Amino acid sequence: MARGGGLNLLGALLSQAAVFLIMLLLARVLGIREVGRYAQCYAVLSLAGLLSLSGFRAGLTRFVAVHLADSDAPALRGTVRLGLAISAASSVVLAAALALAAPWLAARLHDPGLVTGLRLVALTLPASTICEAALAATRGWRTQRPFTFIGQLYEPGTRLLLTGLALATGAGLTGAYWALVGAGWSAALLALVALVRLVRRVPPARPVYRPRQLFGFSTVSWVSSLSSTGLIWVDTLLLGFFANPEIGVYNVATRLVTVAIFVLAPINAAFGPYIAHLHHRGELADVRRVYAVATGWVVRLSMPAFVALLVLPGDLLRVFGGEVAAGAAVTVVLALGQLVNAATGPCGTVLNMSGRVAVNMADNLAALVLNMLLNLWLIPAYGIVGAALAWSVSLIVVNVARVLQVRALVGALPFTVGMVKGISAGAAALLAGLLVRWLVPGWPWRLGVGLPAIVAVYLGVVLALGLGREDLMVLRALVRRRGRGAPTPPPPGARDDGGAQTDGGAPADGGAPTAAGTVVAR
Repeated sequence: MARGGGLNLLGALLSQAAVFLIMLLLARVLGIREVGRYAQCYAVLSLAGLLSLSGFRAGLTRFVAVHLADSDAPALRGTVRLGLAISAASSVVLAAALALAAPWLAARLHDPGLVTGLRLVALTLPASTICEAALAATRGWRTQRPFTFIGQLYEPGTRLLLTGLALATGAGLTGAYWALVGAGWSAALLALVALVRLVRRVPPARPVYRPRQLFGFSTVSWVSSLSSTGLIWVDTLLLGFFANPEIGVYNVATRLVTVAIFVLAPINAAFGPYIAHLHHRGELADVRRVYAVATGWVVRLSMPAFVALLVLPGDLLRVFGGEVAAGAAVTVVLALGQLVNAATGPCGTVLNMSGRVAVNMADNLAALVLNMLLNLWLIPAYGIVGAALAWSVSLIVVNVARVLQVRALVGALPFTVGMVKGISAGAAALLAGLLVRWLVPGWPWRLGVGLPAIVAVYLGVVLALGLGREDLMVLRALVRRRGRGAPTPPPPGARDDGGAQTDGGAPADGGAPTAAGTVVAR
């Protein structure tokens, strides 16, 4: 499990770096206005993708994991086929509708220049949906390799390369949209190949379809995921609706904050199948332990980035150009909201993987409604700062509610000694950063001195406070070099079962290992 988390962390880091560089290229070569257009089209792609998936992303992961634990090959094959077929068909229908409605939607967003981007997003949509569904199914085998290598490394890396080539050859923003198309369809093909290789390890059987079970879980999960993604992107679309000229600045600021929280998504992906596995077996003590360990590592891995965002927001934004520095207040407001998100850990994943998707759906819907109401109130008066306030308040409210629900469900709280150590180290790093900001004048010198100082002080205090026994075990698992066929142990207290596979190792049935890409992230 720890090694799966380490692989996901590496993938998430490189993925965020690729997306960061895409935004940087667009801002530097085309200007901040084009960044805003790209962000609006990508927001439509994200929301339409979730509409197409119909909730099967969480459903495929959960029921593949459950059917593997029960050694139910017919149900597993039926689940995979049903989930992929419905998702693909839905995406084709929705893509056609989006292509036809592109001029109308661009007019509602007060920018006719969005029409081409929206139509190319429609061309990308089926590929994005197929890729997401296939990779979600592979995670049910408790392996993170296809998800990491395809979804987090190949797709964003290929998109970065193609975007760079498009800008270098003068293709402009249209070329960046075509990069989405090329990266999306090639990633979808690789994801299908990875899934087929895993399914071949399952004993041959006539597929058994259980649509009521899958739809019962996935429909609620779909509404929950759609609400969660709406919470991420509704601010961008509402800024377009109000014709706010600072959409590009806002999205660069949110991209910086996303870099700080990049650890949450891979930890969710790595720990989610284990939580489902342990809860299915009734091993609630291990569920509590996994939740606590995951939360502690989210806080400690993200804390230096949060400190940098709070101390040096304007200096970080100037990397994208002087005009973007106006988003410093947005960065600080969003960072505070995401800091609470990090401190509550994968609470939404615990609810989903424990079968409480209806509760998670209600949380996400409430957060989305609150966010939209706050945006409608705050954006006209305060612009992008109002959008940031709406997002952070909604994020804090929903995560506090989830922590209380997880406490009632499994008796777990995210607060551990490791978290206290991370917060203490973060406080020391914050003081060091403030001292540098006071003593070192001018950009880029303040940034060049401040970032190393924050990291050095943080690591020094963490090491001085010491690491616990479980922390050392996780670190050894993350850095240990294993042979390709060496099995990875299951989570504490869990028993390995017939067809299930742990990341990086061979499945119990002897098949060959595969090598194949939140809560809130953009």
